[in-house]
Amino acid sequence: MDPGLLLGIDIGTSSSKGVLVGADGTILARAGRAHTTSRPHPGWFEHDAETVWWADFRSLCRELTSAAGDRPLAGLAVSGIGPVLLPADAEGRPLRPAILYGVDTRAGAEIAELTAELGEQSIVERSGSALSSQAVGPKWRWLARHEPEVAARAERFLMAGSYLVLRLTGEYVLDHHSASQCDPMYDLRAGGWAEDWARLVAPGVALPRLAWPTEVAGTVTAAAAAETGLPAGLPVTAGTVDAWAEAASAGVRAPGDTMVMYGTTMFLVQTAARPRPVPGLWTTRGAFPGTYSLAAGMATSGAITDWLRELFAGEFTELVAAAGAVPAGSRGLLMLPYFAGERTPVPDPDARGVVAGLTMSHGRAELYRAALEGTAYGVRHNLEAMGEADGRRLVAVGGGTQGRVWTQIVSDVTRARQHVPAETIGAAFGDALLAAVAVGLEPDIDAWNPVATVVEPDPARADVYDEFYARYRALHPATVQLQHFLAAHQRAAAQEK
Repeated sequence: MDPGLLLGIDIGTSSSKGVLVGADGTILARAGRAHTTSRPHPGWFEHDAETVWWADFRSLCRELTSAAGDRPLAGLAVSGIGPVLLPADAEGRPLRPAILYGVDTRAGAEIAELTAELGEQSIVERSGSALSSQAVGPKWRWLARHEPEVAARAERFLMAGSYLVLRLTGEYVLDHHSASQCDPMYDLRAGGWAEDWARLVAPGVALPRLAWPTEVAGTVTAAAAAETGLPAGLPVTAGTVDAWAEAASAGVRAPGDTMVMYGTTMFLVQTAARPRPVPGLWTTRGAFPGTYSLAAGMATSGAITDWLRELFAGEFTELVAAAGAVPAGSRGLLMLPYFAGERTPVPDPDARGVVAGLTMSHGRAELYRAALEGTAYGVRHNLEAMGEADGRRLVAVGGGTQGRVWTQIVSDVTRARQHVPAETIGAAFGDALLAAVAVGLEPDIDAWNPVATVVEPDPARADVYDEFYARYRALHPATVQLQHFLAAHQRAAAQEK
């Protein structure tokens, strides 16, 4: 008997992707949709839920279900960028565009205010992480202060995954992992909402029911079936944040397993057996019941390389090849990749990018390599902040793993081996895996996505990078006052427009 096919769909920062997968992990069809991120003011990043999330989802569903033919679907899981804040009315209708995750830095004053009210140590002990631009709570307070009419009408809040689950099933539910990034609204050790703090930052808002990403939240309604082409009654999981779905796709499940995701932002997720708060990083619940995670996220990585590609009017393959021919150290260039502030382990929304050592002899190849090296130094900084974990194993995923240049630089900078699985663009693939678990198919992740290559560090280049890394660590403290001055000037200039 055919066990059925699994659908996984992920809503990313700049695109959405979906896969149709067999019960054995074979990918039968793929689909993708590009979309834009709105940046109405400096430091603001937003998505319209209807025209981005729901439109992409419906389009991907119809394309992927057509590839299924007559074979039945067994389950669906969704993931998306997060944590985000989408305020909604009692029926789940969005009241404004969604305020995105840590790249959106509008709530700096509210972060400081809430930290002073509740106490940083108390927040870390209860919620697992100090408040930063990644946290949802300060953005709620920003909303009440700057858009009080929206805050007054808000009765629910959604993220990309939970919005899709609500549209599909009518269920108002959020997974434990996503909830644990709603600092300070979630009690990490108790495993549930910190209702007193949640009422403080979001008064009058009903908190969603909590579930694990491996649990079925509900089934597709007849109305949603008509809009999407999905069969009514199809089981839908609770969903989760894209990076944790990606980690699931790569087998990051045992304590010490650490995912390095090469995407628009660089993201690291390490599985932990117990909560382990680390200053400057995020401690959260994991994707699987009973697990915890230690996570880090840089504000930019692939976003810089994309910006450089547009600036140089070149193609990625051409630029990567040119950068690969440049020796370690980019012929004397050093880049601080804080082009949209920074999240971890330097929680500084007013940090700005720095390129040190520029001469007229440098070209696009050196600049592009300096960007790759700068993000690699950021990875090393985050790994050092995480500390040594027993049995730490790095698994590299994401679009930036293609071509091997970037992954090689990261291994050389960190002196660490990286395992690269066969499927490296895997949030949607991880969704399909979570759906398979939820409907009882018991997938074998090692069979679904085995390791395809191993990237080994080169000792000679690593010696060069050790010297550059020391200068990288000194560059932000040496220029931070200038960065903050320029950030303030940028905000003032934007307000004058």
